[in-house]
Amino acid sequence: MIIEYTKKDLSKILFVINDASLKYRGVIPDDCWHEPYMLEKELINEFENGVRIFGYKKDNKLVGVMGIQELQDVTLIRHAYTLTNYQGIGIGKSLLQHLFEINKSAVILVGTWRDAIWAIQFYKKFGFVAHTKKQTNQLLNKYWKISSKQIENSIVLEKYTPA
Repeated sequence: MIIEYTKKDLSKILFVINDASLKYRGVIPDDCWHEPYMLEKELINEFENGVRIFGYKKDNKLVGVMGIQELQDVTLIRHAYTLTNYQGIGIGKSLLQHLFEINKSAVILVGTWRDAIWAIQFYKKFGFVAHTKKQTNQLLNKYWKISSKQIENSIVLEKYTPA
């Protein structure tokens, strides 16, 4: 059901990301929104920077993706998306639990848009705690390569998983 996907699966992964990200239109700042939301080159760069993407297949179709990136002393959850028609039925939960199982560090961080309330609530259900604006800025600058506009409009949540 859940397997690791690679660069050879770019078009399938991008289809899921760009479909699910439509939910951000009108929620995130207009100058941060673009279609498609993620370009092929951006996803290739993510793979080259060590992001591993896992996918959930249902009815022989990739319907959800979630990435993991191990950096220094933390693990980042990256690019968590489920096709619009498959949201709310446990696919994100299954992917997140899979990443918990393979995670090797005590600290897991996830960054998302501050106004993506549904995403924040999703992570909080699994024990993630939101950082303050100041802590968020420090963490985003340390572990992510994103624009200052995105930093200004994002939040980082953390889950501590002692060994």
